Amino acid sequence: MRFFTLAAGLLLAASASPLVAQTPNNPNTTDETPVDNKLIIYQMLPRLFGNKVALNKTYGTIQENGCGKFNDINDLALTKIKDLGVSHVWYTGVLEHATMTPYPGLPADDADVVKGRAGSPYAIRDYYNVDPDLATTPQTRLAEFEALVKRTHAHGLKVIIDFIPNHVARSYKSTSKPAGVVDLGAKDDNTKAFAPNNNFYYVPGKRFGVPAGYQPLGPLQGPREDGKYNEFPAKATGNDVFTATPTVDDWFETIKLNYGVDYQNGRKTYFEPVPDTWLKMKDILVFWAKKNVDGFRCDMAEMVPVEFWAWVIPQLKQVRPGIVFIGEAYNPREYGTYFTKGHFDFLYDKVGLYDGLRRLMRQEGTTEDITHVWKTESRGYGSQMLRFLENHDEQRIASKEFATDPRRAVPAMTVSATLGSGPVMLYMGQDVAEPAHGVPGFNTGDGRTTLFDYWGMPEHQKWMNQGKFDGAKLSPAQKQLHDFYKRLLTLAGSSEAIREGQFYELQDANNLSKEYDQHKLYAFVRYTSGQKVLVVVNFSDTQTYHPTLLLPDEVQQRLGLDPKHSHTYRDLLNGGEPKTDLKLSLAPLAAMVLEIK
Repeated sequence: MRFFTLAAGLLLAASASPLVAQTPNNPNTTDETPVDNKLIIYQMLPRLFGNKVALNKTYGTIQENGCGKFNDINDLALTKIKDLGVSHVWYTGVLEHATMTPYPGLPADDADVVKGRAGSPYAIRDYYNVDPDLATTPQTRLAEFEALVKRTHAHGLKVIIDFIPNHVARSYKSTSKPAGVVDLGAKDDNTKAFAPNNNFYYVPGKRFGVPAGYQPLGPLQGPREDGKYNEFPAKATGNDVFTATPTVDDWFETIKLNYGVDYQNGRKTYFEPVPDTWLKMKDILVFWAKKNVDGFRCDMAEMVPVEFWAWVIPQLKQVRPGIVFIGEAYNPREYGTYFTKGHFDFLYDKVGLYDGLRRLMRQEGTTEDITHVWKTESRGYGSQMLRFLENHDEQRIASKEFATDPRRAVPAMTVSATLGSGPVMLYMGQDVAEPAHGVPGFNTGDGRTTLFDYWGMPEHQKWMNQGKFDGAKLSPAQKQLHDFYKRLLTLAGSSEAIREGQFYELQDANNLSKEYDQHKLYAFVRYTSGQKVLVVVNFSDTQTYHPTLLLPDEVQQRLGLDPKHSHTYRDLLNGGEPKTDLKLSLAPLAAMVLEIK
């Protein structure tokens, strides 16, 4: 246990800022001035979101297993998404990518270099168009996407799409590029492993070798790889593999893009003059910005030199003021570089808060994981960290590989949504306990909803209910879970204290109480001059706690509470009558957000 005396804070004059003066080295607060960045993001794969087919045949074709369309995301669907408290929709897997499904003028890709029948949304085949699978009429697929953007905006929602800057499909060839655009690699000197203005890296004199043991389809399930894919000379693979023979565990279906870094010679850089790849990628970003998208989620942003982001992001913000850039990042030591030098608006908080909450949901960690995040990994950047419990890369909470019981998300998601003033994200199906059961195909059933296969999400389909979006087929427990997410996200998006309030942790103030198990309970306040809230959660899935929570004198000063007057505590998350004390009853996996009046 930790023992110390809380330092006294100083109140500013009433006419000045309502925030307390900074207290250096205070172990309970960062004393940073939060910025209101409370985006509420709903992530969906349109391929799966609108799919109503329930067959779910392993390695099924698009005709067998079905596929969602842009038009499935209609006014009713967007109304229901908006009702969840959402402000932004991230349409994942929109850009045209390699696939085994042929269309007129778009032959199927070689099975040797496609993962699954549908293909990876991150193996881009044409940066200037969208996935034909998602269109009712493939020939007018871009117009259908533009209509979706317009429809989304009409519901007061903003649009985020993926930007995949690090790699493309081995079959990359744009059939939709604007006049005057030269394809990636079209002018490369492929006799050189590296050249500053090449778009790709090469393995001169070597033929690409399909990874041994890669058998995506069985003999009775349609076309399968035969090892005859022809690529000469071989190009380097997307996850920085500079050989002709990547393994099955590599991103072998992709080609690494060259931003002027010679990885094989000490990572020497050639950024002046501006590399050709920089110019091409800027043009691609401008193309989509002019389609009125409101933001980009940048895949594997750390695999692209930060100098590129420093160069391109300010230019895009001139093209479309207010556009946001979200970076997929995993190195906390580099967060500051990507914010200050790279100009990113937001970065993933995966290595920090997600990993800590995952351990807690699996009953493997303690609340010290949360303390560690705000004190170290995201200190100074809490308002810019995107928090989540699920996304397309992570296992489903309801899967046996993760937590099994979806209720374990209640305290964890409450912390994700309220700990800071930055964005929070909900993944499609998370709110109805989608468990990712079954073996879709290339995805072999690992607790993740497949990226690579045609598939349906049965629990999500119950909520969608053949396009009625009324949740009529959900169980009572699922309806209760969905209602929790709706209440929490709506509160996070509307509460002044959560959107822009200061933060103060209460763990040490309560660590001597026998009823306060600080390894399973977590409590903090968020406050502005206009609103004060106390958040307290219970991560235990068996124990009910009855603590009397302590608000130290310094906290009461910070909150502007007069100890001579009584106060009420109203639970904004769960409702009920206001309390006049902090004698709480926290059931297993419970969460409260108490407004202090």
